[in-house]
Amino acid sequence: MRIPCFIILFFLTFNQIRAESLKKCDGCELTHVLENCTHNSSHKHPGKHTPIDTAGNRGQGLTPDDLSHKHISIEATGEHLAHEHDRPDAYAPIGVMGDHTHEAGTWMFSYRYMHMDMDGNRKGTDQSTDKEVLQDFMVVPTSMTMDMHMFGAMYSPSDKLTLMTMIPYIEKKMRHKNRMNKRFTTMSEGIGDLQFSALYDLYHFGRHHFLLNGGISLPTGSIDEEDDTPMGQNQQLPYPMQLGSGTFDLLPGVTYLGHTDNWSWGVQTMGTIRTGDNDNHYTLGNRFALTNWIARRISSHLSSSFRIAAETWGNIKDEDPELNPKVAPTADADRRGGTQVDLFLGLNFKAPKGFFDGHRLSVEAGSPVYQNLDGPQLETDWRVTAGWQYEW
Repeated sequence: MRIPCFIILFFLTFNQIRAESLKKCDGCELTHVLENCTHNSSHKHPGKHTPIDTAGNRGQGLTPDDLSHKHISIEATGEHLAHEHDRPDAYAPIGVMGDHTHEAGTWMFSYRYMHMDMDGNRKGTDQSTDKEVLQDFMVVPTSMTMDMHMFGAMYSPSDKLTLMTMIPYIEKKMRHKNRMNKRFTTMSEGIGDLQFSALYDLYHFGRHHFLLNGGISLPTGSIDEEDDTPMGQNQQLPYPMQLGSGTFDLLPGVTYLGHTDNWSWGVQTMGTIRTGDNDNHYTLGNRFALTNWIARRISSHLSSSFRIAAETWGNIKDEDPELNPKVAPTADADRRGGTQVDLFLGLNFKAPKGFFDGHRLSVEAGSPVYQNLDGPQLETDWRVTAGWQYEW
């Protein structure tokens, strides 16, 4: 029941902030309009109605035609508006993070639910049966699921810089079988590692943008998760069942974005670089990811996407002294590296103007087309991400 309460609290908080923000914005807008009316009426044409100059040029008495021509001129010279946030494909597929900046003063809250399903083992590019794994280990992991609730917030102090933070809540479940054909399940649950990042609009020309990503991951996730096993009660769980890295990790990256009137695309490369050993005397392997996507506008509110993602990660350096690498491959630090390529399909929905303006709903699902694991390791079958975003 902890997760639903956490989510309810999150939504109540952002709704309160949104309400206060809208009150301030409405007040400012009304004040500005009244000032224009008073100024134009009393100084230019006393006693006579003067058109309100919504462009901010007081006393010029612009007509609706003048405003229309000025608006068209601004759109013609501001080519970046073609990729404005009103497009359903203005952002990358929901499975990509740190892909866009905002205008100065803009806030955005987000929630993502991610599910991953793993079943069966793989060594290199070949699958391994339970019987084959049990020839070398006392226990074989047979399947695993991971559910993650990711809460995020973004704020832009300037048009060039956007700050971002993310915190995950993770639930893991792994099923096992030993040589006596006894089956058992272990579980872990809790907060993962907290991330702080900055996105800088490095360079853009026409409809092409280059962003610089940089961040740090704080070791708020547990590396001391325990559960009952046939070996005894409160046993230290192996590496893939822990909730964090236990180290301060650097998160560098670069993102490229491009678009036409009905198409958009992007490329992003990100890294996770570990620093030092954690309190359990080991260091997870570094990770490097490259993803490329293309999206098509179906309507003014809906777009579809296709994405290909490749990722490689290293084995664990040193080892947790409480884990016996001969019991299960998940406890062997030299069997955790690998390379994987996934294909994804997605949908993005941008709410129309009105009460739900600024809200987005997205979903993306995919599965691997290539896996090369330093196993035996559990292989990934499929994963799905669904998300909500709200900006104002």
